[in-house]
Amino acid sequence: MTGTRIVAETSLPGLRLARRGKVRDVYEVDEGHLLIVATDRISAFDCVLPTQIERKGEVLTALSRFWFGRLAHIVPNHLGTTEVERMPEAVRASADILRGRSMLVRRTEVFPVECVVRGYLAGSGWKDYLATGEVCGHRLPEGLRESAKLPEPIFTPATKAEEGHDENISEARMSDILGGETTARLSHISLALYHEAEAYARGRGIIIADTKFEFGLDPEGQILLIDEALTPDSSRFWPAEAYEPGHSQPSFDKQFVRDYLETLDWDKRPPAPPLPPEVAAATTDRYLEAYRLLTGKEL
Repeated sequence: MTGTRIVAETSLPGLRLARRGKVRDVYEVDEGHLLIVATDRISAFDCVLPTQIERKGEVLTALSRFWFGRLAHIVPNHLGTTEVERMPEAVRASADILRGRSMLVRRTEVFPVECVVRGYLAGSGWKDYLATGEVCGHRLPEGLRESAKLPEPIFTPATKAEEGHDENISEARMSDILGGETTARLSHISLALYHEAEAYARGRGIIIADTKFEFGLDPEGQILLIDEALTPDSSRFWPAEAYEPGHSQPSFDKQFVRDYLETLDWDKRPPAPPLPPEVAAATTDRYLEAYRLLTGKEL
């Protein structure tokens, strides 16, 4: 059991910060490895909130480790270890902060496209469907309701934005960026990952409505699953027993935070407003419950 100290940001002596994302701090360890630290920051509407979510970084790290192991037969991944004691000395020097929330990973050449798979109609997919009847070039049946299960899961890539919103694109546009063969391989892998994960999660009481994968090439040219995998930050998790199409669903993910923010008079531009303590605590509970249901273990 790790401690419950909240980590908003890290500054690790002896390691060079490669980049600070909305949630993760990434450090260079050596020529072949990076250290990914999952903080307790939370973002919504592309803004990092001033309130942290206790234990969030632990859940993201532990769930990613779980899925990397469970899905490794479909595609290899970049994870080396999550055990700080097995990491290089420069990392172990900050063990108190890093334990439970860090991954030593292989460096890759990251594909500049996010690989999104949707099994249900929600979020930006629902908005696109209402406007055009399509999602990322996929023509869908008429008359679908919000949160409807799609006839088949669809691959709906997006460009990665360092600032602002990611942009949904078609597979044809992705082919322009990466080439047709690579696009076809990433689509095939993403759909295979989603099919297996969705079937497993449904058996544990969770619907994975959609999820986002990221991939990179290792020095040998092998495609690896990278970043995080099937967490409440990168997926929509719905309680299966409460599922009812026609409206938004209760969730185990950060949709709970988005829903609260929608009640405020906020224009969704920085600075973001703080979360009340009860909303932050309830978000922690949802993340921990997602971990418990999916793994059968308490974190």
